[in-house]
Amino acid sequence: MKKGNGKSVNIRWALTTLVWSFVLSMAFRFGSDVALSSVNLPVAFVILLIVILIGIGFDVLGVATATADEVPFHGMAARRIPWAKRSLALIRNADKVSSFCNDIIGDICGIISGAITTVIIVRIPFEGVLLTVTTLAITGAVAALTIGGKALCKGLAMNNANSVLMFVGRVIYIFKKD
Repeated sequence: MKKGNGKSVNIRWALTTLVWSFVLSMAFRFGSDVALSSVNLPVAFVILLIVILIGIGFDVLGVATATADEVPFHGMAARRIPWAKRSLALIRNADKVSSFCNDIIGDICGIISGAITTVIIVRIPFEGVLLTVTTLAITGAVAALTIGGKALCKGLAMNNANSVLMFVGRVIYIFKKD
């Protein structure tokens, strides 16, 4: 399908992201609900931190993929470095990889961290003003860690995009060999 300016709109990709968003958000939510149902508050905070870090990590991958230089990976692939092909595939599909990492996983992690924060707040044994202050502090800390972490890591991802993709290419190669 063409937009008014002549650029193509990929309806299939939009529908794919819609489905992935729906399925992954349900899976993440179910997993966090199961994990949180039988844990104490300190463990719930650790789970919350892990979800925030996953969101930041995928944001780094999305930004790095969009800003990486393809040329060094061609040389590595020519020297038959096995994971270089994986990194090249990420770069060549940067629009989809970035959308998946930043929009799907990143946004889902933000939503799930909000849900986990709510579960934590409900379990806090305080009342009145102390509960309000604690709720504000936790909510502010979650937002600050998420936003601040992403802001800090975006610059690192842009300045070290090739290194990030070398690492991710290696990880993908370990789990998905030809």
